[in-house]
Amino acid sequence: MSLSNDLKADLYSQCLAYVNQRVDTARQALNDAQESANAEEKSSAGDKYETGRAMAHLEREKALGQLNEGLKLKTALEKVSIENKEGEVRLGSIVFTNKTNFYLTIGAGKLLSGGVEFIALAPASPLGALLMGRKKGDQFVFNNQTWVIKDIK
Repeated sequence: MSLSNDLKADLYSQCLAYVNQRVDTARQALNDAQESANAEEKSSAGDKYETGRAMAHLEREKALGQLNEGLKLKTALEKVSIENKEGEVRLGSIVFTNKTNFYLTIGAGKLLSGGVEFIALAPASPLGALLMGRKKGDQFVFNNQTWVIKDIK
């Protein structure tokens, strides 16, 4: 396996850990909200019961939304290849610029690999959309700054 494939595998595994953590947290919140709703049904009566039940329902809906978002991220991540595809920026590319390094996968924030910082960026994000399809040496302007693509892996 080449060095760039090792780097991609490391960044990919960090993104997968990020997604799995989000999914696990959302599932736990969903379980907690369900337990809270079940406890309300057993303990109270009257207005307090209705308020508690409504609050538990809202928490459950919120956790369900977070779980769905996490599962969407996981599905998007499954489409990413760690194979080295130099040439133009596409899903799964590592992009080295004169300012920041990017990994075009999902919006997972800052990642660190081999002492080098990367930003995991979704291709649909404003900056991700600007990067897609570009080649080594291309320049573009983002936030009134000129960026130069130094390398693509």
